[in-house]
Amino acid sequence: MDIFDSLKVSSSALKAQRIRLNTISSNIANVETTRTPEGGPYQKKEVVFRSSETPFGQRLEQSLNRQVQGVEVAAIQANPSPPKMVYNPSHPDADEEGNVAMPNVDILEEMVDMTSATRAYEANATVIKAVKRMALKALEIGR
Repeated sequence: MDIFDSLKVSSSALKAQRIRLNTISSNIANVETTRTPEGGPYQKKEVVFRSSETPFGQRLEQSLNRQVQGVEVAAIQANPSPPKMVYNPSHPDADEEGNVAMPNVDILEEMVDMTSATRAYEANATVIKAVKRMALKALEIGR
């Protein structure tokens, strides 16, 4: 694996983690949203990752040359878990029994996911800095 492969993998991971952080931020921002344009409460969004798609010929060549692939976001999908029901008869979206359907977002879980995504982002940024330092040291050898 050469220096440019390391940069490709880390840069694709930076992009994927940025999208993950944006999705988590959206979940946190909508933790109290009980009415959406689609109807009902906000549904938690989750990011699905996959390795970068490449055509078969390129994949075969990568396997033969032991090249690595990056990561990309395959989808951002809604979490299918049911909404949380909270008793609040004075809420405008309460049903006839006084229950309000709240988003299926757990703020504690979102904060843990945000910390994990931040650490992954920082790790990939550190890899890019290390690759940059190695490239500069390699150029200094020729002086």
